[in-house]
Amino acid sequence: MAKYDASSIKVLKGLEGVRKRPAMYIAGLGPDGYHQLLFEILDNAVDEALAGYASEIQVTLHEDGSASVEDNGRGIPVDVMPGEGRPAVEVIYTELHAGGKFDSGAYKVSGGLHGVGASVVNALSEWTVVEVFRDGKHYRIKFSRGQVVEPLHEVGKVRGKKTGTRVRFKPDPEIFGEQSFDYRRVRRRLREVSFLAGGLKITLTDERTGKREVFQDKGGVASFAKALAEGEEPLYERPILLSGKSGEIEVDVGMLHTRGYNTEILAYANLIPTRDGGTHVSGFRSAYTRAINQYAKRAGLEKGKGPKPTSEDLLEGLYAVVSVKLPQPQFEGQTKGKLLNPEAGAAVQAVVYEQLLDYLEKNPKVGRLIYEKAQRAAQAREAARKARELVRRQNPLESDDLPGKLADCQTEDPDEAELFIVEGDSAGGSAKQGRDRRFQAILPLRGKILNVEKANLEKALKNNEIRAMVAAIGAGIQGTGNDAHFDLDAVRYKKIILMTDADVDGSHIRTLLLTFFYRYMRPLIEAGYLYIAKPPLYRLRVGKKVEYVYDDAELEKRLRELEGKNVEIQRFKGLGEMNPDQLWETTMNPETRILKKVTIEDALEASEIFEELMGSDVAPRRRFIEEYAKFAELDV
Repeated sequence: MAKYDASSIKVLKGLEGVRKRPAMYIAGLGPDGYHQLLFEILDNAVDEALAGYASEIQVTLHEDGSASVEDNGRGIPVDVMPGEGRPAVEVIYTELHAGGKFDSGAYKVSGGLHGVGASVVNALSEWTVVEVFRDGKHYRIKFSRGQVVEPLHEVGKVRGKKTGTRVRFKPDPEIFGEQSFDYRRVRRRLREVSFLAGGLKITLTDERTGKREVFQDKGGVASFAKALAEGEEPLYERPILLSGKSGEIEVDVGMLHTRGYNTEILAYANLIPTRDGGTHVSGFRSAYTRAINQYAKRAGLEKGKGPKPTSEDLLEGLYAVVSVKLPQPQFEGQTKGKLLNPEAGAAVQAVVYEQLLDYLEKNPKVGRLIYEKAQRAAQAREAARKARELVRRQNPLESDDLPGKLADCQTEDPDEAELFIVEGDSAGGSAKQGRDRRFQAILPLRGKILNVEKANLEKALKNNEIRAMVAAIGAGIQGTGNDAHFDLDAVRYKKIILMTDADVDGSHIRTLLLTFFYRYMRPLIEAGYLYIAKPPLYRLRVGKKVEYVYDDAELEKRLRELEGKNVEIQRFKGLGEMNPDQLWETTMNPETRILKKVTIEDALEASEIFEELMGSDVAPRRRFIEEYAKFAELDV
């Protein structure tokens, strides 16, 4: 038996704990955590802007894999901290829970409240260089993996009245492996900030490509809501802006209703995106519903037959941005995904209810359009009620409601069960023969499903292929927002795999399927249950040896490597050309297959992608299909 006494206990000093357990401080070691390093440094620069001291931020993606953020704020203090005997900038970058966010006099409003952002970035970077411009002097300090390697020193004098901070760092490949900053992802975050901090000038430069963009928007959250709804037909012309203050909390809400069927509500606290919502979102939804119902009652719009609109009906077609600024925000975890302050919810409720009701009474035409659209949504919901009931069943293998073409699996354990949604009867036949029927179910689809981007729920549920998928999965279907009719716990398969041909038509069908899942079964994506199978495009035979190649670039590489040998090449035009053994070996066998897990990095990006994908313009759709892997991550 191993000895367990005091000598077994280890104390991690300084930033050792961060390097030992990075996932405790950032959102994992994948792209989310990697980009969080940059966004933590960006948040500090934005805090200077929120405090009124910075008007410009420059973000640069360098050729060597590093990134830098520079602001024209006050500059991090460089004087020696009392009780520490070290310059403040050194303490901030080497000690957890050190920073100006704990002193209410330094920052009235900030996003980086935990005081760990700068030090965590430093700990997880191969090197970090911090340059400070203040008091007419230029200072510099350098770190490596959290340790000081070049003490703070004066580089020279500063011309003019230049002040601010420049932080340049390179994420440590020992921690993150070989990754790089995604321009589109960084651009999206900077665009968000430019909307939320109206007037702040942000410059993004990518030295790797020479690309440079400037973001500066004075329209605030109203412009943001309009941009969010781009591609949809608006219900009225000008977006609604609700702005006010309750106590010490500032509330800004931008809204635009469209004739479509989708709902997007993006929420921010001190410009930090709160992807999981929180009290401010709950406050908005409550006040929004109450204000519209109160207006409808006063205006006599509730009269007439038909079901009364629910809160979800009232939200249909709404694109909204909810932004709060408050002292001492409380987030759930360092990734700041959810706001917890109850006073934020109360503040949003007070501002939104009063101002939205006032707006509707002053703009009765807009109020009527919003409520009549909700009434139509309620009618469609009622018409779809019976269709929803087809998914309800007791035993997965005995229900008469399951589609006849579904070849179900033997297991009733959702954790083990896999559902392959397969393009075409021919491929479906091969998949049924080649599968492991103990845990793999097959649902073949005929041709392209309905484009649900431009269809309401009632129309979608009349489509046979969609009805088959809903019935097979067993969890119900969403309407708008967080519709209670979708029950994630009732899902019959926790791996739902889209298996389409490896050509352009297959990509189009996969896109239509993803649009359906994004709009009507989004919790499946959020739970990590949706995957894309990657079938091979070529089969190579060299003598008796057979291997499979998945794209043209890989084929060219392998042919160069096999130069001089007699290579027999077979190109698969579709899944149906593979015999059952080949399909099992390449695409269905858990030991050898390649799957891509579909993720939603951000509601804004997902909305933009699907709207440009399913619109009438062909060019954006083609570009997306060509870059499709960016929307998924490998899960072998």
